[in-house]
Amino acid sequence: QVRIVESGGGLVQPGGSPRLSCTASGFSFSNYVMAWYRQAPGKEREWVAHISLTGDSSNYADSVKGRFTIFRDSANNTMYLQMDSLKPEDTAVYYCKGVGRVRDPWGQGTQVTVSS
Repeated sequence: QVRIVESGGGLVQPGGSPRLSCTASGFSFSNYVMAWYRQAPGKEREWVAHISLTGDSSNYADSVKGRFTIFRDSANNTMYLQMDSLKPEDTAVYYCKGVGRVRDPWGQGTQVTVSS
């Protein structure tokens, strides 16, 4: 049974730097490209970033490029999203998932609220 747990969100001031974590179980984590997504209030879920199997390659949405860093610790089935220079428009629920694993359930996500 696939289980994904996201954590690390909260209320953050503009310019803050939280780090999100994603822990997955029930599939071979190291064999999948992993991705972060987010869903802002009233909007559809959108892709944020993804990272290669080995962690040596990553891609980012233009809206977060240069501010967010994705990395993974496959030995511990965990992926991270370091978020820097947060803006109010980064407010969203953040989710992670294995790329291509369309049948997996989404985790509960972690809420990030950027506000002063």
